[in-house]
Amino acid sequence: MAAPMSAFDIAGRAMSAQLVRLNTTASNLANAGSVASSKEGAFRALKPIFSSVADGAGNATVKVDQVVAAPIEPTKRHDPNHPMADKNGDVWLAGVDSAAEMIEMLETARQYQNNVQVMQTAKTLTLDTLRLGK
Repeated sequence: MAAPMSAFDIAGRAMSAQLVRLNTTASNLANAGSVASSKEGAFRALKPIFSSVADGAGNATVKVDQVVAAPIEPTKRHDPNHPMADKNGDVWLAGVDSAAEMIEMLETARQYQNNVQVMQTAKTLTLDTLRLGK
């Protein structure tokens, strides 16, 4: 039987999951302006899929199961002068909602900061407890 997770384990795993979320959001924003010559070749936003991880002591945290493409479809734009235009003069814009990605980035940063605060509080409480013995 595995040992129960500590506050540090829980917050650390949550921070790791939020880091994956932040990295996928950054990738999405970096590719938001990209174009392709076909719908299949166009970039689609990436989204992490999370699941709960529990121990036998009633503690739970989160992990990233996988990263998948979001269901946002690329947008076709007629631009016959673009070097990547197909025979009809169309290019495909990345399937990324920049405004939604910015909101996602802010939310992710807040969640990450919350877990940093949890770790800081747990550290302070642990040190205060150790000082009681002196």
